[in-house]
This record gives sequence, structure tokens and C-alpha cells, in this order.
Amino acid sequence: MKKSTQYLAAALLILLAAFSRLLPHPLNFTPVMAIALFGGMYFDKRFAVVIPFAALVLSDLFLGFYGEIFWVYGSFIAVAAIGMWLKNHKSVSMIAGTTLAGSILFFAVTNFGVWLSGYQTYPKTLEGLLACYTAAIPFFRNSLAGDFFYVAVLFGIFELSLRFSQKRVVVKA
Repeated sequence: MKKSTQYLAAALLILLAAFSRLLPHPLNFTPVMAIALFGGMYFDKRFAVVIPFAALVLSDLFLGFYGEIFWVYGSFIAVAAIGMWLKNHKSVSMIAGTTLAGSILFFAVTNFGVWLSGYQTYPKTLEGLLACYTAAIPFFRNSLAGDFFYVAVLFGIFELSLRFSQKRVVVKA
């Protein structure tokens, strides 16, 4: 598969994943972290953040913007950087490990933003921060499940398409 075709296929997968946020789904079962990891992995540095980020912003245009969006976008960029690192360390176990690391990073950063912004009026104390993280644990289960699901789908479909495009079918007469 040519590089331009690969980029087009990856961009289409990202757009489909981003628009899946518009479909009914369990709370926090979204492709956001997977899109960032996938984009960092399969695009070169010029596009590794830009294309996935554009898809995220586009889906947020439909969903609406929210107070903690900068924390979400910041963690998205950090996970894309993890994906760029993953490019040189690609294996199933590394993809699984970076998915878990990305999920934890996303959880830690976004919930810190919730606490700092005063959402749910958590006191600005260590106890308030811990209460915020504790209250978010049930949501983390769905986030983690969604992250692993969407990573498996995005990476799986893309890797299969690469493998099938490299095999040539020879028909003997």
C-alpha cells in the first residue's frame, strides 16, 4: 500500500472513530484516547497530532464544547506523543502497555482538571483531589474498556489492511 493510501486509510478510520462519539454509547466508552495513540503511531510528525486532533474538534462541534476541554485536549496531545514513541517499539504487548498508560494519563490529567476547575465543588485540598479521583473510578472502567476496544479496532483494521494489501493474489491458469 502506498504511503498516501495508508494516510488516507488511517485518516478515514480516525474520522469514523471520532464520529462514533455521536452514536449512543455507554458513558466514557469513547475512542478519544485510541484516536490519539493511533494517530501518533501511524502518521509522521507533521500529521501525528493535527489529523486526529482535527477529528476530535470536529466531533466536539457536534457534541458541544465544555469547561474542561483544554485538559482533555492536552492529555490527547500527550497520548499522541506516546503513539509517536510507540512507532519505534511496535508490538502487541507495547500497544497494550501504551494503551493502559494512555488511559491512566488521560484519567489523571482530566480529573485533575475537573478538581482544579471546581466542578462538583471539590475543595482545593489533597482530600478534595482524592475525592475527585475516587468519584471518577467508576467512569474509568468504561474509559479503559473503550480505550482497549477502540485501540483493538483501529490498530487491528489498519494492520490487517496493510497485510492484505501487501499480499498479491496470483491466479494460475
